[in-house]
Amino acid sequence: MKKFVLTLLFCHVSSSEKHSLKFFSAGFSGIPDFPDFITTAEVDGIEVGTCNSNKIMKIKQDWAKKLLQADPDQMVEYKRECFETQPHYFKAIINYLMQSFRQSEGVHIFQCIASCEWDNETGEVDGFIVYAYDGEDFISLDMKSMTWIALKPEAVPTKLTWDTEITSMNYNKNLVFKVLPERLKKYVDIAKSSLMKTVVPSVSLLQKSPSSPVTCHATGFFPDGAVMFWRRDGEELQEDVDHGEILPNHDGTFQMSVDLLKPPAEDWRSYECVFQLSGVKEDIISKLHKDVIRTNHEGPTDVAVVVGVSLLLLLLLVAAGVGFVFYRQRKDTKTRTERPETLSTETTMMNPPSCSEPDQDQEEQSLNNEPVC
Repeated sequence: MKKFVLTLLFCHVSSSEKHSLKFFSAGFSGIPDFPDFITTAEVDGIEVGTCNSNKIMKIKQDWAKKLLQADPDQMVEYKRECFETQPHYFKAIINYLMQSFRQSEGVHIFQCIASCEWDNETGEVDGFIVYAYDGEDFISLDMKSMTWIALKPEAVPTKLTWDTEITSMNYNKNLVFKVLPERLKKYVDIAKSSLMKTVVPSVSLLQKSPSSPVTCHATGFFPDGAVMFWRRDGEELQEDVDHGEILPNHDGTFQMSVDLLKPPAEDWRSYECVFQLSGVKEDIISKLHKDVIRTNHEGPTDVAVVVGVSLLLLLLLVAAGVGFVFYRQRKDTKTRTERPETLSTETTMMNPPSCSEPDQDQEEQSLNNEPVC
């Protein structure tokens, strides 16, 4: 079953013709010195910009800056939505939910993800809107029936109320199937060079100790349409593996990993990690071999060698120290016997005479902050 799901996933992401536009929004209540509203926009999983109710907006992609400069009306619309409309809307919903749950105070968070996906080959458009309250999924919109789905029992009253709000329902339908797709098409057309690029990752095999799982880790790839798995003798492993999520890097690329939970006792070369990236025909295959695994573990032989060398160096240092002390003692004895005047001079230098009573000249020097002795 897992193999079937992975196959469907790769078939889905391998198409380079699908693009997405997502808005991640959140309203906050009861948090002092913090914005009441924050939203972030992503195109094909890449953060484009963010803004908040404190009237701060940051555009993080050059192509988006050029687009908004060329279309000032769209910039005005985004600012109005982010600085005024959405903060009021989210605040009203939080107040409504607090009354529904009989909450009079405290910290509360209302979150929303609005997304559309467009296939520029077939023209098909799809999307979703989902809300969460205080960190738990709350309610989502069924885009086919255009009715709300309660994701927890406490959301049923909200569903019944929102299903009757025809104006709001039409607004959401227009947003997902018209407004967002039109913006997405414009963004994709302008950002082709960056959105269509393909960057292959560096793949490493990692292991903390001989008994711990072997991790196949890929980082620095783009786009995020990728699949990675372990296989043995050409057959994908369905058991004793743990697939990690695809995570973003700070530079706009992505990373992912998959663990081989039970390292083989023998026949390592029959295992291999396979990485497949959307838009790249050749797979990246990493053969499992002890020599290529990066690990912090040191074998008993290595530890024994390090300890042995350390002890030998310590003994040499001790012997050298004893020899040096014996040599100085003999030298000092010989010096005191043959040249007593030297010792007298050295003793005088080590114990200088105390200052004598200053005369008149010395008192004048002292007033001028010059040393008397």
